[in-house]
Amino acid sequence: MRQPTAGEALAAALSAEYAAIYAYGRIGVRLTGAARESAHQAEAAHRRRRDALVVQLSTTGGTVPPGRAGYALPFPVTDRASALRLAVEVEERTAAHWRAALASTTGPDRDQALAALVEYAVRATRWRKTAGVTPATVAFPGRPT
Repeated sequence: MRQPTAGEALAAALSAEYAAIYAYGRIGVRLTGAARESAHQAEAAHRRRRDALVVQLSTTGGTVPPGRAGYALPFPVTDRASALRLAVEVEERTAAHWRAALASTTGPDRDQALAALVEYAVRATRWRKTAGVTPATVAFPGRPT
């Protein structure tokens, strides 16, 4: 299996950002108070990264994959517990795409991928703590278990 190019890896990360934004729309409506505010902040962070990637790929001649109207969620989000579980999963899945981009990127693109991986690993830990999941941390963020 060939390693994706930097542009392909960043396009895959962009697709993951689209899916994360969609999921946070479902997550936020099931949360209240500080958790809802955290969900809004997370969605905004994913939107900022999405927007930056669209500009970056557009200006460097890369392929900008289109967002979809909807995405399949891994399970129904019907209450606070399922919303928190999805928030953890969203951050883990998005981190996995950025972790994969590390192998294909160099220089500023690699720095960007590492920053995203760290940000999403930290956010997943915060969501696990909010949900009362133990352990709250994982040994290798973004790596399949």
